[in-house]
Amino acid sequence: MFKTLSAALLLLLAGGALAEPGLDAVIQDANGQPMALTQYSGKVVYLDFWASWCGPCRKSFPWMNDLSRRHGDDLVVLAVNLDPDPADAEAFIQEFKPRFTIGYDPEGKLARRFDLLGMPSSFLFDRQGQLVSTHVGFFTEKARDYEVEIEALVSAAGVKKP
Repeated sequence: MFKTLSAALLLLLAGGALAEPGLDAVIQDANGQPMALTQYSGKVVYLDFWASWCGPCRKSFPWMNDLSRRHGDDLVVLAVNLDPDPADAEAFIQEFKPRFTIGYDPEGKLARRFDLLGMPSSFLFDRQGQLVSTHVGFFTEKARDYEVEIEALVSAAGVKKP
């Protein structure tokens, strides 16, 4: 019986270890207050991890601004800053003036759950909260490919944007 329980426990733990990261987390908003990602349930979410020192992030922010503008409420663009001191992100934010939500993960808890391999790293979730695709880095020549994925998810519910 002990062997059976041990085997069952190992399977349970292994299944949990293989689970994809999701939007069941809490990060900080600009005021240091908790911000639950579950508030975006039922929406297509483009989750982007960035830092003030990240060169490719300087290219992705204007693109995300445009993406957010074009899709409006049909898409949540959420950029999570990983600088240990959120003040480090302030000049970057002032320069790019994001029209999308900025969150903060100064201790990197959420970043560890997503096992980031580079900066920026982005994760696209469908309306059911399922992880659909991931991208490491930002390449302007691939931006249209990213948009095709996003537009497919947005239009899956019958909502179409020009």
